[in-house]
Amino acid sequence: MLAPQHLQLAQIVVQVFGLLVLAKVGLSLLSSFYSFFLRGGKKLTKYGKWAIVTGATDGIGKAQAIELARKGLNIVLISRTQSKLDEVAKEITAKYSSVQVKTLAVDYSNLTEVSIDAVRKVIADVGDVGVLINNVGQSYDFPQYFHELTDENVRSLVNMNINSTFVMTKLVLPGMVERKRGAIVNCSSGSARIACPLLSEYSAVKKCIEQYTLGLAGEYASKNIHIQCQTPMFVTSKLSKIRHASLMVPNPSTYSKASIAHIGYETLVSPYWPHALQIWLYESLPHFLISPMALSTHLGLRKRALKKLEQKKD
Repeated sequence: MLAPQHLQLAQIVVQVFGLLVLAKVGLSLLSSFYSFFLRGGKKLTKYGKWAIVTGATDGIGKAQAIELARKGLNIVLISRTQSKLDEVAKEITAKYSSVQVKTLAVDYSNLTEVSIDAVRKVIADVGDVGVLINNVGQSYDFPQYFHELTDENVRSLVNMNINSTFVMTKLVLPGMVERKRGAIVNCSSGSARIACPLLSEYSAVKKCIEQYTLGLAGEYASKNIHIQCQTPMFVTSKLSKIRHASLMVPNPSTYSKASIAHIGYETLVSPYWPHALQIWLYESLPHFLISPMALSTHLGLRKRALKKLEQKKD
């Protein structure tokens, strides 16, 4: 049994520890409230005159390109299909007549030296690339066991999500280092933060992007180049296959306004506050709970997808 003086000391230690925990939580909440609701976005033209957006013809990438144009940057749109690129370029110039737009068709699932040289030439032509958004990516068609993926699926997931980011980043960095300014945004996913059975490779490649960003941010901070990883949850898009927007599942335009407003701040961030809340809740759950929950959800999605495939065969 503890002596009275020892018991009193233990109570003081517990109280102090509790106050420190409460103070930490309080400061975290205040900081989050400020960053999501009070803090304004940076003047992005200070990084340079041009922004490059990959995967720029649909969903988040297209919306990010439009938002960057609204902020006064000239835009290089890169995606696979030239006709879609032309449509987005036309839409941007119709809204923002003073903005210059260039397009380049690149298939990131099969990058060749010819494609890389074409990107390198565009970067040289525009000169002052201040912002790069590595948005292009690919997920599964539907949740699958890893052994069911084709070899092409496995390669494409790596090429679209990892190699595209590595190649584009390496192409723009020399100019940014020379000018001593720049901002790079790498797009990850909420799936990188939790166990994702039946989407294992997708969550893994997105986790790779997070770790890559954390390392690069440390490398280039002294050179005035800000490198950030953004982690969205679900957004209405072709990738998510969700059509109807809600508070938790915004449309690309709503998400992209938050995305662009966070450029130049935190290194690892979920820029849309309901997504940040979801990620915080998921990360608060122990692995032995979250993994079976995710598996159950993905098994349901898998079952519906397989049923649709069978119906198409009939």
